[in-house]
Amino acid sequence: MAPDKDKEKDKPHYHGHRQRLRERMEENARGLADYELLELLLGYVLTRQDTKPLAKELLARFKTLRGVFGAGREELKSVPGFGPGLESFLKLWRELWARLHEAPVRERVVMTSPEAVAELAMARLGANRSEEFWVALLDNKNRLLAFERVSSGTVDQAPVYPREVLAKALAHEAAAMVLVHNHPGGDPRPSSQDLELTRRLVRAGTDLGVRVLDHVIVAESGYYSFQDKGHL
Repeated sequence: MAPDKDKEKDKPHYHGHRQRLRERMEENARGLADYELLELLLGYVLTRQDTKPLAKELLARFKTLRGVFGAGREELKSVPGFGPGLESFLKLWRELWARLHEAPVRERVVMTSPEAVAELAMARLGANRSEEFWVALLDNKNRLLAFERVSSGTVDQAPVYPREVLAKALAHEAAAMVLVHNHPGGDPRPSSQDLELTRRLVRAGTDLGVRVLDHVIVAESGYYSFQDKGHL
C-alpha cells in the first residue's frame, strides 16, 4: 500500500468529518446547526479529539449557545470532557465578546436610546448567574465616558450604596449616568427595591448636578427601561 494511503488510514475518523464541516462553513456558515458551530469552535482547543459528542452534550445541558457561553465554571466542569483548556478558552471568548460591545467607550459614542445601553449591558451581564450593578457615565453631550461595575452580589441581589455610584460619576467628571443591573432569574421587571434605589440615586445625583437618565435592567433575552416605562 502507498505511504500516503497508509497515513490517511491512520487518521482518526473525525478528521475527515471536521474538514467537511469547515468546507460547509466556508460555503454557508448560516447553514450549520448550533451544535456543528460549537463542535468546530471546540476543535480549535481539542485538536486531537472528536468534539461532536461534547458539543451536543453542552447544548443538551444548557439549551442554547448563549447558555453554554454563559454557564458557570462549576456547571461546565461537571460536563465530561470539559477541562481547563476549554474553561480558559470560554473565559477568553466571553471577555472578547463583552469588550467588542464596550467599544463605544473608546469611541465616545453618543448613547441616544435605552437600546444602546441595553446592548452594551447584555453583552457583559445578560448571561451572568449572579447580580451585578454597573453604571454608564456620560458627558454633557451624552457621550459615553466609562462603563463600570459598582458592586456584585448573589443570584438575587447586589448591594448598592449611592455614595459609591456618585463617587464614580465625580471621578470621571460625568454630567449624567445610566444605572444598569441584571436579573439572573430571567425577568427584567423591577422589584420594589429597584424602584426605591432608583429614586434615591436620582435625588443624590440631583444634589451633585449629575442627571440619572435611565435605569436599565437586563436579563438573558430582554431588558426593562425605567425611562421607557415612565419611571423617570
